[in-house]
Amino acid sequence: MGLSASSFAAALLASLCALALPAKADVLDDITARGVVRVGIMTDYPPFGSVDQQMQPRGYDIDMSALLAQAWHVRVEFVPVTAPNRVATLQTGKADIMLNIGRSEDRAKAVDFTQPYAPYYIGIYGKPGSPAIHGPADLKGVTVAVTKGAIEERLLTEQAKDARLSRYDDNASTIAAFFSGQASTMAIGNVIAVALRQKGSPAFEEKLILLNSPVHAAVPKGEKRLLDKMNAFLSGIKADGSLDAISRKWLQQPLSPELLQANAK
Repeated sequence: MGLSASSFAAALLASLCALALPAKADVLDDITARGVVRVGIMTDYPPFGSVDQQMQPRGYDIDMSALLAQAWHVRVEFVPVTAPNRVATLQTGKADIMLNIGRSEDRAKAVDFTQPYAPYYIGIYGKPGSPAIHGPADLKGVTVAVTKGAIEERLLTEQAKDARLSRYDDNASTIAAFFSGQASTMAIGNVIAVALRQKGSPAFEEKLILLNSPVHAAVPKGEKRLLDKMNAFLSGIKADGSLDAISRKWLQQPLSPELLQANAK
């Protein structure tokens, strides 16, 4: 049975209205409309992110976010995250940009990564005088404290299948487990090790480097305009020396020529 004249006219009108609708706004449009960019940060991850005695965030990522706000003429709203929920926070639209996330092929299927913006490598640390660890095979039977969902967990699962992994919900719990003797080693980033020593932690030493993994930011998958704008921002603060100044302040080291020249991959 064919459509009546009135039904056909109604269907045609609906089709024309649908064609006239504006394209769906993307995340960059949302940021511009709000005048606010929501930035995901970890606040248990010094020197990249922590809170001071007034419960205000401080660190490398906070200083870089201030530059972002200035460059984009918006206000920053911080979204506290833990290592396991960073990708989900982006995917569910709770944050526009996620800072401090290691790039992996699996994660790259879920979010889009910027060029690297800070040096970082992942190591195994133990007590002074404890047995040497020359490679992942030497971790057989060794208890390693590691944070759930962090790249350290994935690396150990892949490289040290015979290690005994003690998994914790956040970095603070991982570190506490090591210092309390619940684990004989811990898997953390080199910058966290620097921060712990600066705070006067009990003595510990580097045993093994698992991976050299520069720090990236990420945006929701498919948000190309936002990704391009973020990469342009990072290139700009590398070129003018302001990102190097942040690295010297918080990491006590300059940015390497390789990182300064690195583009998005």
